[in-house]
Amino acid sequence: MSGTWYERLTQLDNAFLVQEDELPSVAMHVASTLTLDAAPLRRNDGAIDIDRIEEFVVSRLDRIPRYRQVLAYTPLENHPVWVDDDNFNIHYHVRHTRLPNPGNERQLKRLVGRIFSTRLDRHKPLWELWFVEGCEEDRIAVICKVHHCMVDGVSGAELLTALLSPEPLEKPEATMAWKPRERPSAVELGAGEIRRAAAAPLDIASNLLRIAADEDGARADTRRRFASFGKMMGDMTSTESLPFNQPIGPHRRIDWMPMSIAQIKEIRNAFGGTLNDVVLATAAGGFGRFLRRERSTNLRDVHFRAMAPVNMRKPDEDKSPGNRVANWVIELPVAEPDPVARLAAISEQTAELKKSKAAEGMEVLTNFTEWAGDGFLSLMTRALSSTTPMNTVITNVPGPQIPLYLLNARLRQIHPHVPLMGTVAIGIALFSYEGQLSWGFSADWDLIPDLHALVEETQRSFEELLQAAHDAGGEAKREAD
Repeated sequence: MSGTWYERLTQLDNAFLVQEDELPSVAMHVASTLTLDAAPLRRNDGAIDIDRIEEFVVSRLDRIPRYRQVLAYTPLENHPVWVDDDNFNIHYHVRHTRLPNPGNERQLKRLVGRIFSTRLDRHKPLWELWFVEGCEEDRIAVICKVHHCMVDGVSGAELLTALLSPEPLEKPEATMAWKPRERPSAVELGAGEIRRAAAAPLDIASNLLRIAADEDGARADTRRRFASFGKMMGDMTSTESLPFNQPIGPHRRIDWMPMSIAQIKEIRNAFGGTLNDVVLATAAGGFGRFLRRERSTNLRDVHFRAMAPVNMRKPDEDKSPGNRVANWVIELPVAEPDPVARLAAISEQTAELKKSKAAEGMEVLTNFTEWAGDGFLSLMTRALSSTTPMNTVITNVPGPQIPLYLLNARLRQIHPHVPLMGTVAIGIALFSYEGQLSWGFSADWDLIPDLHALVEETQRSFEELLQAAHDAGGEAKREAD
């Protein structure tokens, strides 16, 4: 029996590699910037003890096997698979740098933008940790980069909690020495692909028989899925371009904005909906203000669409690596001047999307790409490079609400960063931690040089909603009295 090991990437995971192959200006990794207390990580001479940090990271890698795996390719289809990296070197992945004095937040954001702009080396495990000294408030920053083919938002959050610990640690925990599994030969990889190709017609036939027999309501389920797929494709092909929806370049601007989850809940409690509805309504107000004031855009007939990834994991899949997402396409009411009406419009849309199971349309597309192969992915990617299926991406990932530590250094903030592609020059990622929701803004350096103006307008949009919630609460109290 062979002692070799490999794992085939799904076509959804592979799609992020294909996007990099087809679009030279795209870097398809997700990232985050963490800030931690610096003092617990210093040596006696005052410098950050990077050797101790490396030892700690190594001690956590048993919890994250993908971090010691590298890409290989099958001989017939040239499809990527994961294999253990027999040349793994922690010194390559853990990096150490410093901000120039005074080490303020603006300098950190610019550094993050430069690091976020560069692609990961496909010949190495697809992640990097940059430890940045010299940050204000006696903090150290950690810039985490992980390729999107390895994680989506939910599995990325799981990786973060695997890397950190819920209790402070003075020293790394003892672990067993790691031994890479043997890589499969080209013959083994080819045989695996032949077996997979041979099984595909049987799987298709089995599904057709299930539909014909209408097992477990298969016919209605199939009709609903294809109806969702048709609506999704219609939404994805009818979006209009706005001034910043142009082919992106390779350079990125990064900004972030913290927000109180308690205040978001105050708005939700006043007007209904979900926390994510409040986020989307806030973004709609921010984009509307930004387009009117900074881009002089007439919003009367604008249809501004955001792609919002939706977690499709089952409960027992929560810790699995890779991507298990579908996408909603939501029209943001950017022209609506009333913040409460914006929230109501968003809540109505998301309620209908949940009711119609709209995310299942993405599952149809994902299943089709598994059958159609890499060539279909390449065609789709080239089409996306010149069209605008959406105006922005907004992804909201729930994070841990308990304190986390790197050794005995407490994690203070987490700011997420989402990749861009095609003509989508601005994306927003949100991540919650310890009662705070951080908005992470990623933008093309040249198309959106005034990114901070969008951040400020988004903050003002949220303040409008919060004031409306206060006013509604005051009115309710007066009526009760």
